[in-house]
Amino acid sequence: MKQDDGILGQVVGAMIRRTLRARFRTVYVNRLEAPLPSRPIIFVVNHHGWHDGYLMYALVNSLGVICVDWIEEYGAFPLFGKVGGLPFPKDDPGTRMATLRKTIRLMRDNEVSLVLFAEGRLHRPPVVEPFPTVIQSILKAVPSASVVPVAIYYDMSLHERPEAYLWVGRTISSQELSNAQAILQDQLECLRHQVQSGPAGFDTLVQGARDVNERWDMRRKRGRG
Repeated sequence: MKQDDGILGQVVGAMIRRTLRARFRTVYVNRLEAPLPSRPIIFVVNHHGWHDGYLMYALVNSLGVICVDWIEEYGAFPLFGKVGGLPFPKDDPGTRMATLRKTIRLMRDNEVSLVLFAEGRLHRPPVVEPFPTVIQSILKAVPSASVVPVAIYYDMSLHERPEAYLWVGRTISSQELSNAQAILQDQLECLRHQVQSGPAGFDTLVQGARDVNERWDMRRKRGRG
């Protein structure tokens, strides 16, 4: 199994990468302090921005981890299924249950990981909303899975386009699972403070469009002459 399934998957993946380069000045990710746990992994992510799914696609590709992702609006663009998307419509419990069963099968049989926006909906920051019990249900069915929190923070201040920062946290132990929401909330708050101190400790995940003053710096152009 590959993240990008066939030619259509490559087309959709290219669209996602192109969109990130166009919409952001830079996307950063922290330098991992320890190797990722063995697969499968449940990446538990806050959901504060429209581009969260795109950013996680870029992250898991950089980490070399094949993932599926539950998408509430899957029906609007089913080609996301070619890059790991699975349908998770809001008012269709039958389809949701089928997606849960398929996810468990892929995790158990193929060591496929899961990107899980555990709050269940896109909403404004800064609060991380309560998680449903689905994480415990998956872990009960796939006890080999590990839970890794990922915080996403958007900053629109110093540049023409926003910057995005991702922080991959430490593995949440089984004893800490009941506090997963609070752990992700603390991680997000620490990330916000880290961003205010500058991008030290981060690597560039996606290099996007430079600011207009960087692209059209007449001083540099005169210097070339």
